[in-house]
Amino acid sequence: MSIFDSFKKKHEFLICVDSDGCVMDTMNCKHFHCFGPCMVAEWGLEAWKEEILDRWNVINLFSMTRGINRFKGLAMALKEIDGRYKKITGVDFLVEWADNAPALSNDAVAKAAADATDADAKLVFEKALSWSKVVNTAIVALDESLKVPYAGAREGLAAAHSFADVAMVSSANRDAVEEEWGKFGLLEHTDIVLAQDVGSKAACIAAMLKFGYDPSKVVMVGDAPGDCDAAEKNGVHYYPILVNREKESWEEAVAVAFGKLQSGEYDAYGAQKKQEFLANLGG
Repeated sequence: MSIFDSFKKKHEFLICVDSDGCVMDTMNCKHFHCFGPCMVAEWGLEAWKEEILDRWNVINLFSMTRGINRFKGLAMALKEIDGRYKKITGVDFLVEWADNAPALSNDAVAKAAADATDADAKLVFEKALSWSKVVNTAIVALDESLKVPYAGAREGLAAAHSFADVAMVSSANRDAVEEEWGKFGLLEHTDIVLAQDVGSKAACIAAMLKFGYDPSKVVMVGDAPGDCDAAEKNGVHYYPILVNREKESWEEAVAVAFGKLQSGEYDAYGAQKKQEFLANLGG
């Protein structure tokens, strides 16, 4: 049975909303405390820890590659480290795989390691898998006080739910996002949860459009270029939650954006918001 089988369209408007870095203030803490530090430990980069972690955060949080797949981000970071700080054995194999592999996951990198015939390739894939598993363990162990919604996000979801169907559209783990949203009473303002197990964000939006929504009455709310791309692939609107301006972004969603959507005046406003989004990430 598909998750879509139990969904019933109730409104003419649809608001799709990302989770990490958009509703939940979890992206920064995962990268600050887990992804970057675990890379430093796995590859023995402590001598350059501060500058390497700063660069990791730029790649994954504060630039147009924000929200990039973890293995793509790892390949980018290690390639830079190889050229600037320390030789990374097998890094070119990892870069080529991250650029071309049809799937980028723990299972996929484990298969790449098992299939590798070159010793350097096997080593880098095994280390990438080890890093990814340690990251997952570190994320689970994060202090719960770090996993909270952004100020204004709950009010934004409630305002959206007052006139629209609301779909969480996230590439995160289902159990994790349902637990986080449930803990803070966010699921009560959500009609369907579309997580990593359902498909890409673009595919999830496309599936929701099959319920008969006019694309001009649909908006994707997100914080990363991937969210914007998913919206554009489906011909729906995009509203950005700007990095380091999350509270103000949610307040503007309630005060301005949702009204523009309902009145059919979103196009020009949306173009302006996209420019702000690009400028915010240096795009």
